[in-house]
Amino acid sequence: MSATHLGVISRYYDGCSTGDVALMGETLHPDVVHYFLAPNVGSAPVGGAEHLARYWRKVAGMIQATWVVDHILDGADEAVIEWTMSWMPAGADEPVATRGAEWFVFRDGLISEIRSYYQQRPETTELEGFPYAERGYSTAGRLASAIHRPVSSEEAR
Repeated sequence: MSATHLGVISRYYDGCSTGDVALMGETLHPDVVHYFLAPNVGSAPVGGAEHLARYWRKVAGMIQATWVVDHILDGADEAVIEWTMSWMPAGADEPVATRGAEWFVFRDGLISEIRSYYQQRPETTELEGFPYAERGYSTAGRLASAIHRPVSSEEAR
């Protein structure tokens, strides 16, 4: 496993979670493209480092999202991860968890492509019967995994 890819991906998600455009920018290739699974809301691809970073700052602020990298498979110029996003649906009293997977492509050590696979619904979505806690994944009330502890805005810098 490449600690470099995990580090870049974790910092990218820390930037997404804190709305830190500069931090996200440090992890993104200028020509990055992020593809989303349709029919989720906002499933059109987002291109360009600055545009993508501002997109996530807006989204994270609107839904109070925090992302945790739960698992990674790493290759030379690609990595695949599973993640959990804790977020607040409109009118909800407490956060829900959305589980997803993403395929990352790297160029010059930076994220150049993201292919995102998840269904975002206003209730927790996850694999039925999967032993998340036993495998070190984040769980309700524990926004951290065995490989990634999200940081606050102050810690991210």
